[in-house]
Amino acid sequence: MKGIPTQSGVLRVLRATAASWWRHRELRRTGQTALAQRLERQTVLRDLGYLRQAASLPSAHVICGEGGTFLHLGWTTVSTFAPIERFPLAALAVARGTPFIDIRPVTDIIAFSNLPRFQCLPDRGSAGQLLSRPRASARASTV
Repeated sequence: MKGIPTQSGVLRVLRATAASWWRHRELRRTGQTALAQRLERQTVLRDLGYLRQAASLPSAHVICGEGGTFLHLGWTTVSTFAPIERFPLAALAVARGTPFIDIRPVTDIIAFSNLPRFQCLPDRGSAGQLLSRPRASARASTV
């Protein structure tokens, strides 16, 4: 996903995800289209609520590890065993600005070494001042 998705793009992804669920496909196959549509609509509305929470809660975040992907929303957690690439709700939340913590093992050392480096500064009372880019001289000495 490139950039922040538009509202219609978010709805398109959520609708496609809901329609792909095996239960909804089975209902459509057996001719229960109205029930499938109602369940898909409920699923999309629930997921939109999760996205609104992810945007409004300061402690909301997405964690991706070997055990799956977790979207933490205060008292609510939405999770799956799949990586974030196969969890559209979490991918949409991250694309819309929710902090993302990736704790999966690094397999591409070259790509990892090309990532920007950050250093933690002492707490000065504001979260915005905790991370900063290292000075050029300090960065050159660590390479």
